[in-house]
Amino acid sequence: MSNAITFARPYARAAFASAQGASRVPQWSAALGFAAAVAADPRIEELLGDPRPTAADKIALLLPEGGADEGFQAFLGLLAENGRLDVLPEISALFEQQRAEADRVVKATVTSAVRLDDADLARLKASLKARFGREVELTPAVDESLIAGAVIDAGDVVIDGSLRSKLARLESALAH
Repeated sequence: MSNAITFARPYARAAFASAQGASRVPQWSAALGFAAAVAADPRIEELLGDPRPTAADKIALLLPEGGADEGFQAFLGLLAENGRLDVLPEISALFEQQRAEADRVVKATVTSAVRLDDADLARLKASLKARFGREVELTPAVDESLIAGAVIDAGDVVIDGSLRSKLARLESALAH
């Protein structure tokens, strides 16, 4: 996985720069998301590594039904030429990170022991917006093993306010 990210990073930067330069970031985002989903299919993944189909045949599989602009098709051609179509899922993920950064949006997941209601999510979103100074896209999740509290994962920042974590720290302190 880390090799795939390493290979994908310069392509994601180039894709984002091309999309941004052409004022087509949303279109490239959608096309990359489609291509990444197709490339992640095990049957397609095997086909992408097969030398028998032409690069054009492989690219045709990865284009959305309505097609894509010439820049995106050229980008897929470059990936095919360099044997990197297999890293499309990682390229798409890195592209979306750059898009969120450019849009000044923090994507966060809040995992709680119980389902949070809309009011709790709104208060949490407002708090995170104040902390990060950016808009926040919040995705809720439930993990009953947390016992109580929540864990907020916002990329490089993880805030663990779960009872499970507090009990683990207490256990560790008592053991010493």
